[in-house]
Amino acid sequence: MTASPLLTAFLPIALGIIMLGLGLSLTLADFARVAKFPKPVLIGLGCQIVLLPLLCFLIAKGFGLAPALAVGLMLLAASPGGTSANLYSHLAHGDVALNITLTAVNSVIAVLTMPFIVNLSLQYFMTADQALPLQFGKVVQVFAIVLGPVFIGMFLRSRFPRFAARMDKPVKIGSALFLVLVIVLAFVKDWQTVVDYAPVVGMAALAFNLVSLGVGYFVPRLLKLPLRQAVAIGMEIGIHNGTLAIALALSPMLLNNSTMAIPAAIYSFIMFFTAAAFGWWVNFAHGKQLAAEEVQAA
Repeated sequence: MTASPLLTAFLPIALGIIMLGLGLSLTLADFARVAKFPKPVLIGLGCQIVLLPLLCFLIAKGFGLAPALAVGLMLLAASPGGTSANLYSHLAHGDVALNITLTAVNSVIAVLTMPFIVNLSLQYFMTADQALPLQFGKVVQVFAIVLGPVFIGMFLRSRFPRFAARMDKPVKIGSALFLVLVIVLAFVKDWQTVVDYAPVVGMAALAFNLVSLGVGYFVPRLLKLPLRQAVAIGMEIGIHNGTLAIALALSPMLLNNSTMAIPAAIYSFIMFFTAAAFGWWVNFAHGKQLAAEEVQAA
């Protein structure tokens, strides 16, 4: 299955604007903060890079997903956190600075980890004639797709801060609209495939989403991180960059398989509701503690 010409042409533009918006929100201080507060960053990255792919593999096997769908779910697990995690963390009174740092660092690391995880998934789930490994040239393309617009956004913010501030809100609105359009186009292109696989893929995507939120919140709590940092890591890990996963799956230069995009498309729809429910629950259960930590941090 291949992507439509409209979707193929639209995806690089959509992803570029979304990643540019991420860059406009980042500074070098967001990376430097890792040295100042290494523990929460390392815990978050450990959950994101190590635990989630392993758990996602078990979910894909447990639900008996078709090979392309299993690879698509693994691709999603390898994707960094989405930019919406910062907003949801803010609404849930999480540590937004930690979210920004995790997004920045993981977006860089993902350029290396995504091809590695995808290649392993292709080798395990797909037959030899189905697999299209991400070779070095394609890894370079992933690097350009993910980090090129981010670096441009960071450059604009450092050199033209007023312009970056004016563009921040329009780009965020545009990013949200582009995300919706990407999901709609992915659904329309393969509506029958979505209908055929929706029950099992939907349940697998929901299970992975809930596991992501749970790991992101409870592992930091078990390791004695403050509540606001646990909320931030929960949001960061629970809200993956579905647009990036869809773009890599559909790109003719990379995986070129629209079935692999279905888990990310369904996940991207589900995660907004589960993240909102998670934010409501944590504030209902620990609202006073979150407020106290927020005041102390200020």
